[in-house]
Amino acid sequence: MDLNSFLKKMNNQEMVEVTSDAFPFCHEMTQRALRITSKINNSYHTPEEIEELFSELTGEDVKGRLVLFPPFHTDFGMNTHLEGKVTINCGVCFQDQGGITIGDGTLIGHNVVLATLNHDLNPQKRGCLLPKPITIGKNVWIGANATVLQGVSIGDGAVVAAGAVVTKDVPANTIVGGVPAKVIKAIPTGDNNVSK
Repeated sequence: MDLNSFLKKMNNQEMVEVTSDAFPFCHEMTQRALRITSKINNSYHTPEEIEELFSELTGEDVKGRLVLFPPFHTDFGMNTHLEGKVTINCGVCFQDQGGITIGDGTLIGHNVVLATLNHDLNPQKRGCLLPKPITIGKNVWIGANATVLQGVSIGDGAVVAAGAVVTKDVPANTIVGGVPAKVIKAIPTGDNNVSK
């Protein structure tokens, strides 16, 4: 299996059977991601060097679009897409085989987990991987220690409270929190909206 075939399978949300040729390929890509993230995490790098390493990790040029505070963890890397300037704080973990897309102006807090894979509930198929993408809109703020699960879309301007577990789509310009996360309130969007 090659990268394009694997990404097509992931982006089509096809189950990855333990016995399929996608499984050893996934392991091979994990080893690649571990090599690059160990470089990011185990010594000091300038912001420009971080951008270069993250570009290698994702296969996309992120120059001028990324603020990253290591450590950063991923077990794939090649299905993460930044659609503008994104800030990622310390300890964040992306499980991006199923696809992670992050909009311009988004802030991702400490120790956030974005998980695009699930496992089958059938014990005989428990090792199989079930991919679904995570899509994060523009100007989203995901608070520290939040977890966003597979298949979730977060609308523009939304806030995910610290510690939330997001299992369902988040409407634009809302605050969600809790386990599982629920809408707490809407965010006023007028020009006179001033944070206090």
